[in-house]
Amino acid sequence: MEGCTVTDLKVDSKHNCFVLDAATMQRIQEETGVSTTLEPGTYIIRIRNGSFNYRSDVAHSGEPLVMLWMYGGRFINKKTNVEIEASWSTLNGDDDTLTLEVLQTCNLCAFFFDTYLEDNNGEVTISVVKI
Repeated sequence: MEGCTVTDLKVDSKHNCFVLDAATMQRIQEETGVSTTLEPGTYIIRIRNGSFNYRSDVAHSGEPLVMLWMYGGRFINKKTNVEIEASWSTLNGDDDTLTLEVLQTCNLCAFFFDTYLEDNNGEVTISVVKI
């Protein structure tokens, strides 16, 4: 392909890991995030509406983005087909979805992070549909 450039980034599980300690995880679960319990079954999770605007420039449109932390039971993320007890995921945009097959009751925690809180505004509504 003419004009095509490929750059590979190798992410090492130890050297490129930003570790969140137990106190930070507890604060995300209990103070920062909004949570729900997922009983066994299949769920489709998506952003229904909204966005976060994290710039003081009102001409800048917000971004539909949210972090998801699933923990406390067994489930399968259908994008990876791996059975796990805890995992992270993101929803990026209105068309992005996450499908979980919950095997044991678990928790779903949703939140947003940024480097400067003072200019943030907006909210995102997440739909958690059991099918």
